[in-house]
Amino acid sequence: MELRDIEYFAVVAEHGHLGRAAEALGLSTPALSKSLRRLEKMMQAKLVSRTPKGVELTAEGNALLAHVRPLRLSLQDLSRKVADVSHGRSGHLRLGSIQSPADYLLPAAYNAFLNDAPNVTVTIVVANGPTLVPALLNGELDLIIVNVTLATHESIVAEPLFNEELVVYGSANHRLAKRERVEIADLAQERWAFSSLDAVPVRWLYHVFENNGLAPPRAALVTLPIPFRLRAIANSDLLGFSPRRSLRKGVPSLRLKEIPVKGLPWTRPVGIAYRKNAYLPPAARRFIEILKATAKNIDEES
Repeated sequence: MELRDIEYFAVVAEHGHLGRAAEALGLSTPALSKSLRRLEKMMQAKLVSRTPKGVELTAEGNALLAHVRPLRLSLQDLSRKVADVSHGRSGHLRLGSIQSPADYLLPAAYNAFLNDAPNVTVTIVVANGPTLVPALLNGELDLIIVNVTLATHESIVAEPLFNEELVVYGSANHRLAKRERVEIADLAQERWAFSSLDAVPVRWLYHVFENNGLAPPRAALVTLPIPFRLRAIANSDLLGFSPRRSLRKGVPSLRLKEIPVKGLPWTRPVGIAYRKNAYLPPAARRFIEILKATAKNIDEES
């Protein structure tokens, strides 16, 4: 049994006339008659009978039509669902991101994506880059937002989004916050709050200290959520090293201040990465488009 024969039969039933049904389908009357005979042979029953005004359904034809109507509706629903998937408006997206874009970029991008594709479910994992890259390569994630210098594997494609500046900051009452100029050596005795000791910016800061003949920064607090770190730093003598955007878009009531350190800030390129030869779901492709537009808007507002 062919679906097209069932569809043709339903159109004949709607019009009650072979000629009008053939015209509606863009077929010749003989071609439509052949389709009906093929369906009747498959069903082993007479489905229509000719009348002076056209055709009418037999008892067997009416029985078939009762099942064809919900089938046609199901096929129409299926067609719409497949179209939604192909346009990235349905399906599931698995996304990973480093912390800072998750704070100031992802909420706006996700809101736009949710409005554009309300039937897509999204799973978001926030972690550091060295954790996200293996998860992408293992197929656990579809996309990751990371420092693109980490996404240099031959199996990964990384598209740039923006450059992110990381700065030293502390409470407005911190002794270094009152200075117009701070040297790296002035940071030697300070205590720090970091997202992770494995994070690339922290490793870079350790490298800067080493190059200046200093002992590694003393990590007094290690925690991933930026809002908690901001509050901890605002109410202590701890220093932080985070993206300037995260500092600006942090908790407004906190009295935090960027500390101008010679040799800083540090700039890192942030991008969206995915596996080169793997299947990229349409929802992922659609999210990349929205993410790029959102990142551009954020850059223009900065």
